[in-house]
Amino acid sequence: MARRVSRRRFLQASGLTAAGAGLAGSAAVAAEPAESAASAEKIKIIGVACSPRKGKTTAQAVGAALEAAKAVAPDRIEVELIELADLEIPGCVAAGIPLKEGQRDDFPPLAEKLADKQTAAIIIGSPVYFGCMSYLCKAFLDRWIVLRKQFALSGKVGGAIAVGAGRNGGQELTLQAIRNALSSHEMILVGDGKPTAHWGATVWNNGKDDITQDEIGMATLKNLGRRVAEVALACRGK
Repeated sequence: MARRVSRRRFLQASGLTAAGAGLAGSAAVAAEPAESAASAEKIKIIGVACSPRKGKTTAQAVGAALEAAKAVAPDRIEVELIELADLEIPGCVAAGIPLKEGQRDDFPPLAEKLADKQTAAIIIGSPVYFGCMSYLCKAFLDRWIVLRKQFALSGKVGGAIAVGAGRNGGQELTLQAIRNALSSHEMILVGDGKPTAHWGATVWNNGKDDITQDEIGMATLKNLGRRVAEVALACRGK
């Protein structure tokens, strides 16, 4: 006990205690701006609905996931829904075949959005066609070859959504196809979070174009959106 008191008196007398406190205080003050800057940094999560039917179940599904993502941190997360239904995405360009004279190509501005530094996560949603993604989704992902040359999407978070006409109508096969493409870009793949926690959101369109009646599917959409946001924030927090 006497030894402890003597040491304390020595430190006080030498001024080391005050100096240590001063250094600690300076470190705390110096850290505050960095922490504030990190917390203030906004990120963007883009959802792409790859269905030829504009505003229908795939767009609704992607929108629901984006809504859940934004709810994680409304002050930090911006979301954007892109529908490919009205866009021209010629897949032939991915094979090195030039556009025909006067042919429209809406992919370049989309590529800029995807590669933008603020874009931290991308959610791809597709209807199921014979156990796989739609032709729009395939052409869109094929065009990502230009982004892969520089791995412009490396480190961004990726998630997948599949909407099928049956409860077990090939959704998981479609998710796998989308995830295979995303993984080729060094993206960080996440599935729908707990408690469902599988490979992505699987939704059933019961023929009435109302996915809200699919409680299980809606749960996977919300869990996917939340998980994508959580991981994106964690990655940017570093």
